[in-house]
Amino acid sequence: MFADMEDFLVVALAGFAASLVDGALGMGFGPTSSSILLSAGLSPASASTTVNLAKIVTGVLGGAAHWRAGNVDRRLVLRLALPGAVGALIGTLILVTVDGDALRPVLAVVLLVVGLRILLRFSLPLPMQPDVEPDATASSEVPDVTGVEAAGTAGGVTNGLVGAWGPVVTPFLLHKGLAPRFAVGSVNTAEVAVATAAATSLVASLGGEGLDLSILLAMLLGGAVAAPLAAVAVRWLPPRALGLAVAGLLLLTQVRELAGTADLGPTRWVAYSGVLAALAAAAAAPRVRRAVSARRAAVTAAG
Repeated sequence: MFADMEDFLVVALAGFAASLVDGALGMGFGPTSSSILLSAGLSPASASTTVNLAKIVTGVLGGAAHWRAGNVDRRLVLRLALPGAVGALIGTLILVTVDGDALRPVLAVVLLVVGLRILLRFSLPLPMQPDVEPDATASSEVPDVTGVEAAGTAGGVTNGLVGAWGPVVTPFLLHKGLAPRFAVGSVNTAEVAVATAAATSLVASLGGEGLDLSILLAMLLGGAVAAPLAAVAVRWLPPRALGLAVAGLLLLTQVRELAGTADLGPTRWVAYSGVLAALAAAAAAPRVRRAVSARRAAVTAAG
């Protein structure tokens, strides 16, 4: 697949960046990697197999680092991993039974929706709960995570299709009030079981057909280096900037894919401009909210 060492290093760097973002945000590795591999011409099934095999290794390394850092809620990991694995089997079943060329635009739409979800998530106020381990709090203070099994199943399906586990599950947990580092650590740890189920199913179904070991090795090397760093970086990297960067990458790559499918020609630049405008609006949203709040407070004080 690789013409020279430069291509190998580019994929390794992509694996590093995707793993670093995934470990810091609880999302991003699968969708980002899938976008790169699908754009490189891999079939949907081959791309999902490669991504999930890489996620097993990076997930083990990242999960172990999160565990040592105290970012993991063991009970939550089990509640996510089991339904997530079932969902992954459903997603991979779709991949191996539907024609790859027919599935490409569908997967592009799925990744586009994932990108929009990430964009929305990081344009809204980010949670600022105190990082108190759930096991150490009184039962009345533990966030209510009712419905986590359904979220895990849905995340498993999208993971089997395009490697998108975190963008479905992490925002759900944050919305439920779980402290960010426990949401990220628990989601990353449960992801090992989900990726294992998806990769095992795909390898058993395809027999390794279409799997390029050089691509897998490059992603593994880059991801393995970044995964342990991410558990520490989650405390220091600006999550909004990272989230918007991931959203922008997904939206631009999938708009390009869909524009090519629809043969839009120069009209595609209108769509690209729309993506850039949406990113600018999402980045400016916090400042706009603060300005509006300050003006309201000033009006209230004056009245």
